[in-house]
Amino acid sequence: MTDVTRILSAIEQGDPQAAEQLLPLVYEELRKLAAQKMAQEKPGQTLQATALVHEAYLRLVDVDKAQHWDSRGHFFVAAAEAMRRILVEQARRKAGPQNGGAYRRVELSSVEPEWPGPQPDLLALHESLEKLEKLDPRAAELVKLRFFVGMTNQQAAQSLGISVSTAKTEWAYAKSWLRAELLESPSTG
Repeated sequence: MTDVTRILSAIEQGDPQAAEQLLPLVYEELRKLAAQKMAQEKPGQTLQATALVHEAYLRLVDVDKAQHWDSRGHFFVAAAEAMRRILVEQARRKAGPQNGGAYRRVELSSVEPEWPGPQPDLLALHESLEKLEKLDPRAAELVKLRFFVGMTNQQAAQSLGISVSTAKTEWAYAKSWLRAELLESPSTG
């Protein structure tokens, strides 16, 4: 009887120390299995082979759930199956609505709305900016800093005491809102 088979038998009997003895003996083989599984996955996989090994190992040696392995080979077949299930669960989580499902991430900077045609009429922009100021004072301040002063997002964010990512988001929102407002304005139409 090999060490692995003996330890597997001890785990089956409920020996809590046996699980600790098993990992050093099977880790490299599990790591190779995990690396093979991960090589078959699409690029951009967030789960690492090491994490996959650890998760599978925890599922396999759960002392609370009775496990029975006939041999060392049976254990590795069970390990491969556990890894497959983990990868399927991960794929389902990624495809779920909380993680965007079928949608893909697009950076705001790549779709930043532009002013339609030439620069907007200054008076129409002033009136629209006053409306925006009543709805969202910080967004209006951001427009003033970016459009009239010529600050970058980083400079405007620092001036307003907000993060750069918040400034980028609010800049995109403010430009879109003003664009829609200016398109409706009779003086620009």
